[in-house]
Amino acid sequence: MNKLLIASFLLALFIATPIHAEEKADEKRLDEVAERGAHVMPFDLEKTTHIFSKTDTGGIQQVIAKDKSDTEQIGLIRSHLSGITEEFKHGNFSNPEKIHGASMPGLAELKTAKAGQIKIEYKELPDGAEITYSTHIQKLKLAIHQWFDAQLSDHARHAVPGGHHHDSIHHNHK
Repeated sequence: MNKLLIASFLLALFIATPIHAEEKADEKRLDEVAERGAHVMPFDLEKTTHIFSKTDTGGIQQVIAKDKSDTEQIGLIRSHLSGITEEFKHGNFSNPEKIHGASMPGLAELKTAKAGQIKIEYKELPDGAEITYSTHIQKLKLAIHQWFDAQLSDHARHAVPGGHHHDSIHHNHK
């Protein structure tokens, strides 16, 4: 009887738990996002990879050059991520909106965050750069995770999910 009760409970829990898989957008959407992205992001999407890693307090967004010796792409990545870091710190998320649209999941919540509610830090990597987003406000953490999922879907040809990282562990890119 206990085994049946436990199995029933686990089945009910599994059914009630939402599954958040990053589904790739359709080909038309991928083409549209890549075209709009080319007007906003100065680096070549075909020569770079976006990595989105969720953390306990937000996430880490990395853009790295596929060819570690491609100093032009690395410079363009660093310039772009450094610039949008400053924009994001001031609540300006217009570039993601230009690429993905105003209804992009998580974006509205990120735009309404008050100064200092999300800590946004830029860091150079040997083959690109990263931006770390962290907050202790649950709705903003969820917004960052939704925003990352949307980017993974829209940039499916050029993006990969990173693992879920605990903030106490330093994240090394691959």
